[in-house]
Amino acid sequence: MQKPNHLWLWALALVLLSRLITMVTFPLVDTTEPRYAEVARLMVVTGDWVTPWFEPGVPFWGKPPLSFWLQAGAIKAFGLSEFSARLPSWLATLLIVGLIWRYGRAVGGAQVGRWAALIFSTMGLTYISAGAVMTDSVLTLGTTLSLVSFGQVAAGRPIGWRWLFFIGLAIGLLAKGPLAVVLTGVPVGLWALWTGRWHTALRGLPWVRGTLITLALSLPWYVAAELKTPGFLDYFIVGEHFRRFIDPGWAGDLYGSAHVQPKGMIWAFWTWASFPWGVLALAALVWGLCRRPVRLTLGLFLRDDSVRLMLAAALAPLLFFTLAGNTLWTYALPSLPFSALLIAQGLAQVPLQRPMAHRALAAVTVSVPVLVTAATLTFLAQDNRLKTEREFVNTYEHMAMADDSGLLYLNKRPFSAQFYSQGDAEEVSLDKVLHMLRNGTHARYFFAVPHDDKASVLKQLPASTRILRENRRYVLLTFTQSGYDQGV
Repeated sequence: MQKPNHLWLWALALVLLSRLITMVTFPLVDTTEPRYAEVARLMVVTGDWVTPWFEPGVPFWGKPPLSFWLQAGAIKAFGLSEFSARLPSWLATLLIVGLIWRYGRAVGGAQVGRWAALIFSTMGLTYISAGAVMTDSVLTLGTTLSLVSFGQVAAGRPIGWRWLFFIGLAIGLLAKGPLAVVLTGVPVGLWALWTGRWHTALRGLPWVRGTLITLALSLPWYVAAELKTPGFLDYFIVGEHFRRFIDPGWAGDLYGSAHVQPKGMIWAFWTWASFPWGVLALAALVWGLCRRPVRLTLGLFLRDDSVRLMLAAALAPLLFFTLAGNTLWTYALPSLPFSALLIAQGLAQVPLQRPMAHRALAAVTVSVPVLVTAATLTFLAQDNRLKTEREFVNTYEHMAMADDSGLLYLNKRPFSAQFYSQGDAEEVSLDKVLHMLRNGTHARYFFAVPHDDKASVLKQLPASTRILRENRRYVLLTFTQSGYDQGV
């Protein structure tokens, strides 16, 4: 019996470590990753742990600070790098894996716990988000902790879970905001309605003292943020949680643009996020519903209170975002831990003695890690296809001398340039560059120009202009005063 345990543990470790390795080598790609990483970098530089800053002088009201606190802490501990910025997401994923492994083992035995951990770890969105700079991983940690804790309390397990439910709420509130309360409260309410166990839902938890703990952990930051930058609560609570939800073309976004999607798109996002397991589970479910013995087994399966909670927790994010006009595929992440638990419960009912079944499951398990790792290596070999300015910044830092200009970007400075240059990359107009040339401000200039503007810009630059590098979006030019026509 020890051999399977060891094989399972080794497989899980290899999956998680493979993501840890690839996230060290892959550059931050615009726009989301470097934008959030830059917010964390500015937190370290300014020493301001209350207000996340979008750029110097512009507060970032779009998200609470917990993810940025963790990223900034990692940057302080390990230095500025892709690894530091991404490490909190990997650790959050690791904790979620531990939670669903423990809950799966409690409700279905060791086999269910193992499969739940492996299935969740090898779902498409889980594997990608584990090595990405994002806030959804920490939100999912909070909602998973709360719902697993509620499940343990409902089953009469150790009393400590009663308090962890409220710790999870605080994590969610500081990671993403009131959405965490919705994604936790809806499954609990659906479960109580379905099972009729309102007594457990209402009295199983210390609601008064627990709520005070949640508020004590989360409310001080909300108050401090509003006092420090008035207008935060209106933008974040009203704008991000109501206007964004009901208005597909919400024009109030200060930091990007609305992600307009057809209503109900979250269900398609779930199939991509849960790949390959979600598609296989849906296919197996459709096949099973056509067979009476399987239907009977499914009926018995759904009578289990823990299964009902897992189903409610898996469906709640999808039901909630069905009516939303602005959605991203990352919004499906809080559904995945409980989707994995349900799939593991179903898989545990299937006899898997044949070697062919073992080989098929092994292939499914490694499919996402292999595909993502292969894609990472392919893109690294052709880094000019990525939306990142890492190599431009590296080239500039290797060549620049004291009298040279900074790294200049025509009209718009990408977030990755801002992060990798540690805020030194400059956003300039062509008129400003020509003004610097006329005044002989620098010995040499380093100027990144979008491909679409390359021809028109080159006509106005000195004859000494040459191309240093090109990437997917920009061409990096360098030039001196030599050959510049002052009359241009």
